[in-house]
Amino acid sequence: MSPVRILLRAIAVAGITAGLIAPATVARAAPSQAELTQQINKKSTELEKTVESYNKLKEEIKATQAASADLTKRMAPLEQQVNAARAQVGDLAATAYKSGNLHTARALLEKGSTTDLLSRLGTLDLLARDRGKQVAGFDQAQQKYLAQKSQLDTTLARQTAQAKQMDAGKKKIEAELSKLYDMRTAAYGSATSSSGGYTGKIPAVSGQAGVAVRYAYNAIGKPYDWGAEGPNGYDCSGLTLAAWRAAGKSLPHNAEMQFNQTSRISRSSLAAGDLVFYSNLGHVALYVGGGKVIHAPTFGESVKLADVDMMSPYGYGRVR
Repeated sequence: MSPVRILLRAIAVAGITAGLIAPATVARAAPSQAELTQQINKKSTELEKTVESYNKLKEEIKATQAASADLTKRMAPLEQQVNAARAQVGDLAATAYKSGNLHTARALLEKGSTTDLLSRLGTLDLLARDRGKQVAGFDQAQQKYLAQKSQLDTTLARQTAQAKQMDAGKKKIEAELSKLYDMRTAAYGSATSSSGGYTGKIPAVSGQAGVAVRYAYNAIGKPYDWGAEGPNGYDCSGLTLAAWRAAGKSLPHNAEMQFNQTSRISRSSLAAGDLVFYSNLGHVALYVGGGKVIHAPTFGESVKLADVDMMSPYGYGRVR
């Protein structure tokens, strides 16, 4: 074999060996916009559920604090009654002690029948017993209130501990949001988007429902802001809360709680101002008639008008 052929063969063998030894590298294509959109939607749904859980805990803490304050308010006059009754019993006891046998002797020397004497001596005892019963009754009621207060304090302590955990969860939400906004920027060129305010004609709806509907139309274009209830931004339950608050009705800041507080209605009974629930009570929108709802969609988006079947509805509620 010629030297040239020997050299060529050695080069070929070396090339094959290098190919076997060198690590394989697979070029990964950047995710497409469709893939990024799918990831964004998944992440947004997860975050919205976390936010609604956070909102629910805040509402529960508010309710516990309100119940505790109401109980304290009702206990105040009871404590005054207990103190007054005890003071009266003390006065009667002091009077009985001071008068003692001298009072009895004087009563024996005074003119009058035996019946008068027994009546005079028994009055003090009867008054003392009556006040004693009052004190016992007040004490019983007070103990009941104190037991309720203790339960509320325990509940509030547990909820406050949960709130601290949620604060840690809040930081996690913010971190996850940062990633989500990066994904949105990669997919759409911007972390946020807005369609601008509504410029069309707002449908005429009478009564309180009309007030709520007009409020929602005027909120179109405002940014999604988790935990917010306006006027500069909203999350889903914050928008429905604010719309009906403008109409004089109170709703909790949580989709599940709003579902429980509203009356169940059928799809065929749906009217402007009713609430439409989605995602296993993870999302809520305000129905404005004509098969349309207004809702605060998700992170990075703004309040918008959408079709009622933008997702499969979970149920429908009428504000009472």
